[in-house]
Amino acid sequence: MSNSAVYDDVDVQRTRLEEMARRIWETPELGLHEEESAQILIDRLREAGFDLEVGIGGMPTAFVASYGDGGPTVGILGEYDALPGLSQRVTAEREPLEAGGPGHGCGHNLFGVAGVGAAIAVKRAIERGDLAGTVEFYGCPAEETLVGKVFMARDGAFDDLDAAITWHPSDLTTPRLGRTLALDSIQFTFDGVSAHAAASPESGRSALDAVELANTGVEYLREHIPESARVHYVITDGGDAPNVVPATATVWYYVRAPTRTEVDHISDWLTDIADAAAAMTRTEVERRYVTGCWDYLPNRTVTDVIWETMQDLGTVGYTDEDRAFASELRDTVPDERIVARLEDVPEDHADGVREESLYDEPVPTFDEGDVGGGSSDVGDVSWLVPTGQFRATTWAVGTPGHSWQAVAANGDFGIAGAVYAAKVLGGTAHTLLSKPSVLETAQVEFDESTDDRSYVSPLPADTEPPFDVVLD
Repeated sequence: MSNSAVYDDVDVQRTRLEEMARRIWETPELGLHEEESAQILIDRLREAGFDLEVGIGGMPTAFVASYGDGGPTVGILGEYDALPGLSQRVTAEREPLEAGGPGHGCGHNLFGVAGVGAAIAVKRAIERGDLAGTVEFYGCPAEETLVGKVFMARDGAFDDLDAAITWHPSDLTTPRLGRTLALDSIQFTFDGVSAHAAASPESGRSALDAVELANTGVEYLREHIPESARVHYVITDGGDAPNVVPATATVWYYVRAPTRTEVDHISDWLTDIADAAAAMTRTEVERRYVTGCWDYLPNRTVTDVIWETMQDLGTVGYTDEDRAFASELRDTVPDERIVARLEDVPEDHADGVREESLYDEPVPTFDEGDVGGGSSDVGDVSWLVPTGQFRATTWAVGTPGHSWQAVAANGDFGIAGAVYAAKVLGGTAHTLLSKPSVLETAQVEFDESTDDRSYVSPLPADTEPPFDVVLD
């Protein structure tokens, strides 16, 4: 069964999708506070006839939109949170719209919108009788703090899916088979005794001393964990004045490793270090588990369908005007970024990446077996249901994520990339729903990949969404 009707339905929505992407770009909101952004997507889905459940996992900006009756069920994931400090105009010079304000440096103004467009196109195919089953769109907040999907997973939001698909803005169009690192985000707050640091230091018990001893312990810890693991930290509260012994101090750690088991082991060790630091300084310590996630487990069967859909569609189809602005943005990217990108791509695509500012030819997956240095809460979904994801060209070649260049592109030509991504998502969902045998193969692969490891939420039972935590 051809996907062409789904592509056409996305094209019918093009003007509406572009408008939504611009509105979200113009009102960037940080994770767990995406009230306007989430509402834009919710209103569109409700208007299109979806059933909505809002407030998933205790998060007001998390929701699920469903259409259909019975299985199979395919879920499309979407995000819409912005990043702090990345406000930027649509220009090839660093020029914030609001000094210090947030901006869409990861393209999440495009991310959720593309998923909504795809879900509506698939819904119309079900309405016409072209497909049987259910399509669901997942509005996932706070990806940048690795919160949204983790709390939604604990709430059972993904349990009834037969497959999940998602994407991310990028400087290349390619399916992803690489893995990510599992993660724990933990804060330790030490409670001591304040005193005059010069007149009566013996009366004090320094919480900052405890933090510094804990960090020293972590430096020695690094020697005894795998090279693929990472522990990094910041002191978020270190006291107020040099002549006052700090009564409280807080350190925030990220622990990353290729598997959830390794992260658990290192985090337990880290907790022992924090307890020891408290004992050495005669302070008290409180451990706050902020969030955590699993590593990403790619499903090749679902990812192969994504690749077939990309080949069917071809390029994004950027205009000369789009390419001209992309060229201006590329000129601001350091040469070493371009060189690094060329090391990644297959040889038969290297010339195009080297010579073009916008390279939107679909590139076969080139990261199978790789383990990246970052983490994603898509990982939790991937251990619950067969999951595939891809990147689509929305940025100039070499553009790093979380940069002002990405923000500028996401408010301009990247919007056309989101429409393309909607077609890839819609076409992939259409194929999966129309070919139950593919979903069966994906499930067999999933069962073999997970083997005896079943998903257990990393969140302690009493953990609530961290509404107070943002990335600075």
